[in-house]
Amino acid sequence: MENALRGFVPESIKESAKSNFLLAGQVAKEGVLMSKETKLKILVSSVVFGYEDLLESVYALLTEFGYEVLMSHKGTVPVDPGISAMSSCLEAVRDCHLFLGIILPRYGSGREEKDALSITHREVLHAIKLNKPRWFLVHENVAIARQLLNPYRDPNAISSFRLKPEIQFEKTPILEDLRILDIFEKAMDLDTAEIKHRRSNWVQTYGPDDDARLFTTAQFRRYRELAEKYLPRLKDTQAIRRNINGGQL
Repeated sequence: MENALRGFVPESIKESAKSNFLLAGQVAKEGVLMSKETKLKILVSSVVFGYEDLLESVYALLTEFGYEVLMSHKGTVPVDPGISAMSSCLEAVRDCHLFLGIILPRYGSGREEKDALSITHREVLHAIKLNKPRWFLVHENVAIARQLLNPYRDPNAISSFRLKPEIQFEKTPILEDLRILDIFEKAMDLDTAEIKHRRSNWVQTYGPDDDARLFTTAQFRRYRELAEKYLPRLKDTQAIRRNINGGQL
């Protein structure tokens, strides 16, 4: 395991990662990972370019904890040659048990038309629509940009983050596209007016990559707990059908 994590995971959490590796091994011995089919599938959704080191380490951690990790950067998202890349990614969202979204300053690629949504954006919306158990990380640059731009927001743009008509947005390394803020706000479930009714709306801000790795470790080293909670529920085909059909069988 140390070879897998060398260069990605800092000394401060290597020992914790090693102990989590032993925990994953114990889970396997107890029969939770009896076969590949019983593994929890977790989809990691993010842009790739410029963030390869972070994604490599997140993949290494999740794999050692016992998950089957679906990540486009590693080529582990099942690809159907008969459909588009976008469709393959959305199929992976449908098939995963858990969803980890990483919201970054880049908007991403894969848009099927000039002004269409990126693959990452569509994956997040699809995970929310299907009510997948989900966790989100957001880069601090995105969170800060939202705070700085909020006073200049167009109050008439209800469903998306847009600036007032007299203000022209220019992309920067801090924030490439305003639609990144749409992803951020969807993740926070801001469409739900009352805070007490929001669900799956924890979005963890991180600065150094070490903070993102720490969050990943803290949330997902609990493999057995998450497997017991989510594997049985997601085997209920009627529950899945209700999610897909907006609550209707």
